[in-house]
Amino acid sequence: MTDEETGFIPYEMAMRIVGNVIEEEHIHETGRRILTVYDKQGNELCWYDAEEIMADVQGKTADERKTNAVEMILHQIPEWAVDDLLAKIELEKA
Repeated sequence: MTDEETGFIPYEMAMRIVGNVIEEEHIHETGRRILTVYDKQGNELCWYDAEEIMADVQGKTADERKTNAVEMILHQIPEWAVDDLLAKIELEKA
């Protein structure tokens, strides 16, 4: 699947699934910061380049910019990142 074909989950679903977005150092690229997205059980879903996201958000304070970055990310959670989680939820319902 190409970037143009990547679908995103609805914001409301992201709000129910995402537990945390944490800024961390990229494990393979020293000095590169990423924003890692975790579900409510602490499982990693996906990550974003922190520099790219922070360049796209605005805010007067650092806290406001961080809040806006999380909001931006919640609108961009790829479907592939939650496929396994959604399948597990469906199995638990059965």
